[in-house]
Amino acid sequence: MSLQELMDQDVTSVAREPEPYGQAPAAIDVITSDEIRRSGASSIPEALRLADNLDVAQKNSHDWAISARGFNTDLADKLLVMIDGRTVYTPLFGGVFWDEQDYLLEDIDRIEVISGPGGTLWGANAVNGVINIVTKSADEAQGLYVEGGGGSELQDFGAARYGGTLATNIYYRVYAKYFDRGEEYLPDGHAASDSWRMGQTGFRIDDEASAENHITAQGDFYLGDENVPTGGDAHTGGGNVLGRWSHTFSDDSDMSLQTYYDQTHLADPIPANVVEPAGVLTDNLDTYDLDFQHRFHLGQRNNITWGLGYRYTHEEDKAAPTLAFVPATLDQNLYSGFAQDEIKLADNLFFTAGTKIEHNDYTGFEFEPSGRLQWNVTPKQMLWGAVSRAVSTPTRVDEDERAPIPFPFSTIFGPNLLTGNPNFESETLIAYELGYRAQLGQKVSTSLSAYFNDYNDIRSAQDSPPPAPFGFPIVFENNLKGETWGFELSADYQIFDWWRLHGGYNFLQENIYVKSGQHDINNAYNETADPENQIFLRSSMNLPYHLELDLDGRWVDSFQYNTGVNGVAGTMPSYFEMDARLAWHVGKHWEFSIVGQNLLHDRHVEYISPSPTPEEEIARSVYGKVAFSF
Repeated sequence: MSLQELMDQDVTSVAREPEPYGQAPAAIDVITSDEIRRSGASSIPEALRLADNLDVAQKNSHDWAISARGFNTDLADKLLVMIDGRTVYTPLFGGVFWDEQDYLLEDIDRIEVISGPGGTLWGANAVNGVINIVTKSADEAQGLYVEGGGGSELQDFGAARYGGTLATNIYYRVYAKYFDRGEEYLPDGHAASDSWRMGQTGFRIDDEASAENHITAQGDFYLGDENVPTGGDAHTGGGNVLGRWSHTFSDDSDMSLQTYYDQTHLADPIPANVVEPAGVLTDNLDTYDLDFQHRFHLGQRNNITWGLGYRYTHEEDKAAPTLAFVPATLDQNLYSGFAQDEIKLADNLFFTAGTKIEHNDYTGFEFEPSGRLQWNVTPKQMLWGAVSRAVSTPTRVDEDERAPIPFPFSTIFGPNLLTGNPNFESETLIAYELGYRAQLGQKVSTSLSAYFNDYNDIRSAQDSPPPAPFGFPIVFENNLKGETWGFELSADYQIFDWWRLHGGYNFLQENIYVKSGQHDINNAYNETADPENQIFLRSSMNLPYHLELDLDGRWVDSFQYNTGVNGVAGTMPSYFEMDARLAWHVGKHWEFSIVGQNLLHDRHVEYISPSPTPEEEIARSVYGKVAFSF
């Protein structure tokens, strides 16, 4: 794509309707399908490294920490993630199991990454950002595609997709893929015993027989096995089926109705503690979701979008000796409605106001209003500002988690080492944002966003006062508050037709602290593990003889993390790394490529968190890939 084509590409995550990226009044980064292919990414988390407004850290072979604008912890719960409109965060802790999210990357159209609150349109958990993964329609993925390869860490992988027609203007595609990843390393150089294997298959059908109606049906099924450094194997599995009907009334009015069913299974080995043996925690979750949206113009100046939603979840947990959720079976209902009005104040000035109202079974009604002002200074320059409220609602970890103590130790310490709090409240955010986006001539485009976030009622952990013995149980409370502020800068420079540079800089300051008169055993360190500075630089070159050369460097600043010992913080060192990809296109159908990841060090640490095992080091890796399309 040219820079002009990139600025004109439609995005849907900002307003829940298509609008050009260059005119979307939010801190949004768009990862295109071509950028994913040229990066050499082999998974969705690796592809998300291409977003300058995210903090992406690999923990081990199969686990990742991903967040925006802070709070990138083990229980990160402030980032909403969707795949084709299907929400993939778990109500177990409000975050995402990244090892369960996969797709054939060749069939991803784009990834829209919003940093900043999106609760007015998307609801709870869209606190610090929204990731919307949009796959290609079936008619855009016709014919045969096959890929395969292997290497040092990504030891072997393969995938195939075929797309065809069922009838005139009714398209389908089916795919299957698998991979086998090797082990990462412990600081002493020994293998971490965290290898990972996974397979996935799925389909999509798009009915475009009518100009006014578009019907989509799609589904996926996956199975995975993971070695866990603490011992044992974790097993994941699940599937989903989604249906969507879109109807166009006129150029200014349309509606959509979407429903999906999602089932996930997790069997996770939980290590022993000083009083209880190891065991396996199992979590089975069924999700039923219904979403309706309608857009229409009211007069010449008002563009109104409104919608209703309902989600029902059925969750069954089987406890491990050291970890349980009470009740073991839980049904939850989530009702929601939203309305937003984009008001045209002048030909180049727009004000958007709206709110989402949700009702959940933990805290009842939640309100997430926002106001957003957009000034199109010129056709290629835009200024915007916003004030928003967002909430992170309680999860099973916050209210239902238990860490049991067996008899006879329970007679001394009490029945639980840790327990959730049935009175846990939603964490709240008031966000203030300013942004600028522009195409400066034919060769340069840039985007800048600045923010100030005011948080309240953040999760804390408090020991029980006397007469509770030895301070047990530890109880989750809302004893923290704080502020974060910073800015995100990105720019593209088309040096020549065959060479493009991309740069990004992310600056973050955090001040999270314990409320006056309250207490937190972690001294507010458990909710933050975020670098102050991140720098990104990419180079993409189309060379003679049908060669492509891509280089991707990143520098990530050091950050403080919770050591888990008496509220003392440790420091994760900064690191600089680089990935590279060299590809050769042979004719129209064949592509041969070699990819090197983390090339500057034999091994390096990207993330540290309190755990019974040492931090893992991510190794340098190289793999080769062959792709055929017809």
